[in-house]
Amino acid sequence: MFIVDKADTATMSPTLPAPKIIFFDIDDTLSRNGIIAEHNKATLEQLAHTDIKLVISTGRSKAILPADILALLDAGVLDAIICMNGQYSFDRSGMISHYPLTAEQTDKIAYLCKQSKLIHKFDSATHIVWSGENERLRDYNARTPNSFVDPDYYKSNTVYQCSVFFNSQEDKMQDVDFAKDELKLVHWHHIGADILPIDASKARGIKDMCQYYGADVSECMAFGDGMNDLEMFDLVGFAVAMGDAQPALIERADFITGTIEEFGIQAVLEPFYATASIK
Repeated sequence: MFIVDKADTATMSPTLPAPKIIFFDIDDTLSRNGIIAEHNKATLEQLAHTDIKLVISTGRSKAILPADILALLDAGVLDAIICMNGQYSFDRSGMISHYPLTAEQTDKIAYLCKQSKLIHKFDSATHIVWSGENERLRDYNARTPNSFVDPDYYKSNTVYQCSVFFNSQEDKMQDVDFAKDELKLVHWHHIGADILPIDASKARGIKDMCQYYGADVSECMAFGDGMNDLEMFDLVGFAVAMGDAQPALIERADFITGTIEEFGIQAVLEPFYATASIK
């Protein structure tokens, strides 16, 4: 493990070759409160002039990817996006890979959520669809065109993951044995988590992306902060945890950098502006 600050940046480029692909989580890595930090946007724009591929790797649904992230993809700054925890990957040309939930999986997930009396949502490539509604969700749905309530949506539409929202910090479906149904619960917030097939992860999306671009995973770097980044960190050659990352992720990181506000991404990537090949 190596802790990075701005004073260390000069020591990094001799020891780390420029990666072939850099994978970025969105929330609390590139963006805060859903908006990409201007200095992170500028860094991506600078790196876009090199031959390093820049790829988003997020748990977010494709239907609610931030507009500023999609604009960077459209502009050719970002090369591709892995979303829904590796369940769906695409670039400007279209879908690269996808792993829809089976009918058996969606039926089991809906049953487990109903047994726990928890509101949940299923994500398709175009919508996020809720099992029920409360006052907060009613306001959210009114503001979000791709979000609505339909408890039976998953029965006749292709969906990729489920997200569940807990009533309290203590109520986290701890008594549910997901593994026996080849499912898993991955926390991304103290009162929220994704329910996925046991083999689903950002790592699977990264493998697909490496095959697509002809790169080896050992030649890749990843930035993240949350529990759904664990498999990604175990896979890539260089794993960088943000300064405010979850402790379990920091334990798995090769590097620990600063937070967004501390210019953590820049502390790691500035050496590559000069060392990476220009397109």
